Amino acid sequence: MIFWAFSFVWFKMANENFRPIAVVFLRLVLSVALLSPFLAFTNRFVKIRKKDYKLFFLLALFEPFFYFLGESYGLTYVSATVCSVLISTIPIFAAIAARIIFNEKLSSLNYSGIFLSFLGVVIFVINKNGMFAYSPQGIALIFAAVFSAVGYNLTLSKIVNNYNPVYIVNVQNIIGALLFLPLFMTMELKPIIQIDITFKMLLPVLLLAVFASCGAFILFAFSVRHLGILKANVFTNSIPVFTALFSFMLLGDKLTVQNFIGMLVVILGLFMSQRKSKNDISNRQKKQAKITPTS
Repeated sequence: MIFWAFSFVWFKMANENFRPIAVVFLRLVLSVALLSPFLAFTNRFVKIRKKDYKLFFLLALFEPFFYFLGESYGLTYVSATVCSVLISTIPIFAAIAARIIFNEKLSSLNYSGIFLSFLGVVIFVINKNGMFAYSPQGIALIFAAVFSAVGYNLTLSKIVNNYNPVYIVNVQNIIGALLFLPLFMTMELKPIIQIDITFKMLLPVLLLAVFASCGAFILFAFSVRHLGILKANVFTNSIPVFTALFSFMLLGDKLTVQNFIGMLVVILGLFMSQRKSKNDISNRQKKQAKITPTS
């Protein structure tokens, strides 16, 4: 979540020299160039089962393709703050989808934590008048990214236990780069050829590739494997908080008392969403007792 919080800043920096499609395509190509040699060196390339071909394609179609289209163009209409609060609705929609499709249940305390964490984000970003500026186009595009992220999470949960997270991320980025290639060739190649690219211009794209397209997705895949979709997604609510803290430390932005209250509510909600109920603990103890051999 820290890496994804930084990605808002890096995207704004990259967008000063490259347009959205170019930023996304270049970061995907760079991420593949980094992960593929690592997988080859560690001998972690595996054969994808035929029944999983469709799942890997859906994974890449949802994210990076649809998600980055929505988020990247959405950021040209709304601020990073508004974008982050909308992105933080992912846990709510993921919880609804997981409940309907997988019948995945959480305790009432966990659901309360999800709601409280989102409420903390709203407290954090709302202004003194109880409003925030937005554009309808931007809101629509960001929500397209949100629903794409929900689809990504549901698909990821079906394959994350069968493949290494690093391998999953590399495959999704390869397919994603191929999906973006026609758009890049027709819309972005000519403008890029006409400019002299320097390392300083390319640096934010490289940071996006290393820490967002590689690091964040790999860590998130590990988290989904060990925590499940719902609990892993709740941490998305911490992104606006991290973004504001980084802006405070690096850019000199001011934090108000209201901001700090929002942060505390988000953190409290995160703790509540991860708590196991007494029934969950007792059920796990019963299962362990059955598994443990008698002496």
